This record gives sequence, structure tokens and C-alpha cells, in this order.
Amino acid sequence: MKKRILRYFKHLLGTIVFLLLVGVILLQTKIASISYGDNPEMMNWENDGPYVFFENDSTLLVNHIKGNKDDGFYTSQAVYDSGSLPMTSCYFNLDASKFSFQLDTQFKTPQATYNDGQKIFAVSDIESGYKAFRDLLINNEVIDKDLAWTFEKGHLVLVGDFVDRGFSTTQVLWFIYKLEQEAKKHGGIVHFILGNHELKNLHGNYLSASEKYIHVAHILGKQQYQLYDDQSFIGRWMASKNTVELINGYLFVHGGIHPEISEMTLTLAQINQAVRDNYRHGSFPSPKKDAAQKLISTRKGPSWYRGYFKDDLTQEDVELGLNKFDAKAVVVGHTIQSKVNSLYNGRVIAIDVKHPKDYSKRWPSRASEALLIENGNYYRVFDNGEKDKL
Repeated sequence: MKKRILRYFKHLLGTIVFLLLVGVILLQTKIASISYGDNPEMMNWENDGPYVFFENDSTLLVNHIKGNKDDGFYTSQAVYDSGSLPMTSCYFNLDASKFSFQLDTQFKTPQATYNDGQKIFAVSDIESGYKAFRDLLINNEVIDKDLAWTFEKGHLVLVGDFVDRGFSTTQVLWFIYKLEQEAKKHGGIVHFILGNHELKNLHGNYLSASEKYIHVAHILGKQQYQLYDDQSFIGRWMASKNTVELINGYLFVHGGIHPEISEMTLTLAQINQAVRDNYRHGSFPSPKKDAAQKLISTRKGPSWYRGYFKDDLTQEDVELGLNKFDAKAVVVGHTIQSKVNSLYNGRVIAIDVKHPKDYSKRWPSRASEALLIENGNYYRVFDNGEKDKL
């Protein structure tokens, strides 16, 4: 009996040691991490915003949150004629900084294909981490310390999942909006390619959003889905975006191109429009077996597909999607990596890494990475501005 008990505890100890070793390996590869504290500033919502809504086609309501947790929150609202293009600002309380931008109610659908030979800086899965995103761009000279564009005529490609899982979703989205304006002044372009989490928000699915935004919606006198519905300025702006683009011969999409998508006769522009037509409709089993059902599928859709990492694909399977669009490679986020890397003989470039969180302390600490494509070469770039050739 005594030997049996000792054997049991020996096996139990061995199991615990094994699990600890697995945990340490995951932590060292930067796929997992441990949170050991949150900055209390995450509950400071003074000046948070703006939250901009259309009262009608000619009137904009621009709201900022005021107050604090102890005395209560309320909103400060300004009313504008939508034709007057008002200036407004977005505040980031962690370092008491802010940036300004001008609102423009004309939302243009981006092109699906670009071919100008300019350099490309691509990053994905920021997940509401404004500070990490901002500092990554500053240190890699995409913008300067005043947040002015310095990337000349280059392309800044944001490969989805910039929302959810953090307290700075509002700051991240308005920052992208400002960057678009800044780039345009200098002949550059910001490409905001939607990932599955942007689609979730447009669908009204906030299961991955910070609890902050439930409270924010209530402070504004709204339900959470209204933060990005068709009466929301930022909602209309996001709904104008693409889910896949071909830039200088490189395909950018959050998830990937399922081999079955390559069998479709649709162009990139038609694929984007088919998905865009369903931005307000979540995917669900349907007897309809049309192309749209496959494109918005949470398993095969371009913003959801994980086959490059989860399926037993052959090189030929990968080539199908690339050859259809005459692409040199496909750049994807969505599936977490320990570092920016290439797969399938350089035909798939994976750039989803764990970025630091604005208000969360984690071990091991995170460091952002991104991809630079210049003169046909791929570079893994770091948050301090250094780079390594892939």
C-alpha cells in the first residue's frame, strides 16, 4: 500500500514537472506569457474618445468621456454640420499624450491592387495596443515623434486584428484614421485590411472586447453594438475597407487563401465586395452554397483561414492561391508566431507576434516585430528600429 502511494506521488510529481517544462518552453518562444499586474490607469477614462455618431446625414455628434470612477462619468458633446469637416483629438492617458485629426464623412472604398514599386511596412494583430503600435512606427521611421508621416511614398499595411483584447481600441482606430490622412499628404498609403476581430465588431460580436467598452457604450447612452454600427463614424469608415489586397505583387490577407478560393472565378475586387456586403451579417450555416458563404466562412474565409499552420497542405496547395492572383508571396497574420518568419519556400510570410499590452505587465516581456519589404528583400524589423534579413 505504501509503495503504491509513493508511486502515485512520484507519477504526479513527474506530470507537474513535465507541465512546468512545457510552460517554460512556451514562454521562451514568446507564444505564451504570464500577466502579473495591471496599471490602474486603465480605468482612467477622462477625455477618452472621440465617439462620433451621425445624428442624420448632415449632423455629426462628437463625444468625449469626462469624469472618473469615484465621481462618475459623463459625456461632453459637440455638434457639427457634417459638411464642415471638424477637427477633433484623441487622448491617451497612459502618457498624457494626444493627437489631432480632421473628420471627413466621405468614405472611399480602397483599390484591391497597387503596383508602384514602393517599399512596404506590414504589421498585424496589434489588438488594441496603441503605445506598442505607435512606438514601433516611430522607431522604424514610418512616422516621427510628432506622429507626422516620414515613410515617403511607401505603403503601411495593417494586416488585421487591431481591435479587441485591450483598453486602447479607440486610440488605435483613430490613430489609423490619422495615419491615412498623414500618408496621403506625402503620396504614401495606409492599407487597413480587416481581420476576423474587426469583422466580429462589425457583426456586433464583442466577446473578445475589453469590458471597458460595455461601460463606454452605457456612458454614451448606447448599446455596445452601436459603437461600430452604420450610425457610427468609425463603423462606416471600417466598413469601407478591404479584406485582401495585392500590393506590388505581394498578397496581404489576415488569415490566408483557402485552396477552394483559388477555384473561384472572382477577381480580388469582387472578393472584397462579396465580403464587404456581409460585414453586418455574421457567418452561420446556410443552405445557400454560393461564393459569399465560402468567403465569409469562419473556417475558409480569407479573414479566418488558418490552413497554412493547421492543415496538412502541400506546396502545390499553397501555390494555387498565389498563382490565381499572380502573387510572389502571401503575407498573413491571425496565427501566432514566435517571430516574423517565412514558410513554404518563402511563399507564405507569417507576421502575427505577441505585442506588448498598454496596461498589462507580462512575463516574459514582449517586443513588437513587423515586416519590411524593400527592393524585393524581406526584413524582420524590431521595435528598436533594427532589422534582420529573412
